[in-house]
Amino acid sequence: MSTDGQPHILAIGGGGFLPNSRYGLDPSPLLRYAFDLTGQDRPRVCFLATATGDPAERLALAYDAFGRMDAEVSHLALFPMPNIEDVRGHLLAQDLVYVFGGSVVNLLALWRAHGLAEVFEEVWRSGVVLAGQSAGALCWHSGGNTDSFGPELRPLKDGLGLLPYSCGVHYDSDPQRRPLLQASVGSGELPDGYAADEGVGLHYVGTEFVQAVTYRPNARAWRIEGDGSGGVKETPIEPRQLK
Repeated sequence: MSTDGQPHILAIGGGGFLPNSRYGLDPSPLLRYAFDLTGQDRPRVCFLATATGDPAERLALAYDAFGRMDAEVSHLALFPMPNIEDVRGHLLAQDLVYVFGGSVVNLLALWRAHGLAEVFEEVWRSGVVLAGQSAGALCWHSGGNTDSFGPELRPLKDGLGLLPYSCGVHYDSDPQRRPLLQASVGSGELPDGYAADEGVGLHYVGTEFVQAVTYRPNARAWRIEGDGSGGVKETPIEPRQLK
């Protein structure tokens, strides 16, 4: 559970893990930040790779990366069937749940088919820290934009809605992201929200945005607000630098 028992979400724009030529993946400082939110020396961590179809190679890389941190690690897979009998009980028993990127549309469809939308709301309210990157960041919000349907991005309007905002990920690395999110917020298709550059995490307590964190110099988070006339106001947010 979180240090204060309150609901915490860390939504990472990209770069929760870093490539490593020897191991495959290294945990980034953002993952250590998520671990610290639990207040546990050896947290119970469950990860999900639903957004890429639970491939064995991704699960192996994740176990290896998490295994190099002091944690009790498990995973929840939904292909070809749930690998855990009591999914609700297992998730409620965790300190941290981490969701990898991929197709947020497929992730949401599968989670809803398995009743996980309601379970995750209960898990979040119980104080289990929720975190994830890309699709694993978008999913907690009301919406954003996604390449789940193809190379041309499209708005996503049916996120879980634990956070009543739109969310932008990969904001400084994918040239389609910024203009589409701004257009969607400006038109009212999506609510006001927040966006994160690569290597930036958006930290919420309950539904309140409290700070952005990063390990990248010059990376930013952004507040995106409609101006009431079809345009937007984009305000940079200076992240706290992590070591």
